Amino acid sequence: MGHRVRKRFGQHFLHDEGVVDQLVRAIAPQRDDRMVEIGPGMAALTAPLLDRLEYLTVLEIDRDLAGHLRSLFPDTRLRVIEQDALSFDYASLGPGLRVVGNLPYNISSPLLFHLAAYADVVIDQHFMLQREVVERMTAAAGSSAYGRLSVMLQARYRMEQLFDVDPGAFDPPPRVMSSVVRMQPLPADRPGPVCEALFAALVARVFGQRRKMLRRSLGVRVADIDWPAAGIAPTARPQELSVAQFMQLADHLHARGVTAAQLQPKNQ
Repeated sequence: MGHRVRKRFGQHFLHDEGVVDQLVRAIAPQRDDRMVEIGPGMAALTAPLLDRLEYLTVLEIDRDLAGHLRSLFPDTRLRVIEQDALSFDYASLGPGLRVVGNLPYNISSPLLFHLAAYADVVIDQHFMLQREVVERMTAAAGSSAYGRLSVMLQARYRMEQLFDVDPGAFDPPPRVMSSVVRMQPLPADRPGPVCEALFAALVARVFGQRRKMLRRSLGVRVADIDWPAAGIAPTARPQELSVAQFMQLADHLHARGVTAAQLQPKNQ
C-alpha cells in the first residue's frame, strides 16, 4: 500500500504471521460473534478474523487506512468506523461484544479506562499492549508494578497475561516488548464500592503520592478517619492495599460523608 506511518497515531503494524496465528487462537472467534477490532491498521489481524467471522466491525482513526480497508473487504462483511477509539460509544454496537486489537501504546491507559465504562456490554477483550502496561494491569498488591491501573481494572475485570511478542513482529518495530492480555468483565453481582466515583477518586489520590503513608496522603482533608473501623493501617502505603481493601476504605469514607470531590488529587 505504501502507507506512511503516522507517529501521532502510535502506529506499529503487526506483520509476523506466527504471532497473528497465536493471537487468533487465543481469541478463538466463533462465526456469530459480535466482534469489534480497534486499530486494524494494515489488516494483519482483520483478514484472519474475517476468515472465521460472518461480520466484523473495526475502528480506524487513520483516513487512508480506513479507505484501504474498505477497498479490501465488502461492506457486507466489514464495517469500517472512521473514529477515535477514545471517544467511541461502544454500547451503540449492542450487548455481547468481543473487543480485540493491537492498541496504540501512546493511548493505552486512557483507552482502557474508557472501555471500562462499557464492560457491561462486553464478553471479553484481547489486546496487544506494551508489556510493562500489561504487567501493571495484572500486578498483585505489594509489587512495584501495582498501582492505579491495577486497582481500577482488577475491580472490573479478571485478567490474564497470555504471551509476549518481540519488537521484530512489528513494522516499524517498537522499542519495547509487547504482551497479549485477556480481560473478562466480572459478573454483575461482583463485590463493589458503594460509590464508584469516591472509590476512583481515592485510588487516584493515594497513588498520586504512592510513597506516602495513607494517613499523610489523606490526612489533610480526611483528618477524622476511624482507621480501626476502616480495617486499614494508617501507616500503610497504597501499594500494600488489595482491591477489596480499597473498596472497604472507600465505603468507610462514604459513610462518614466524604465526597469524591474532596479527594481529587492535588494536581487536578
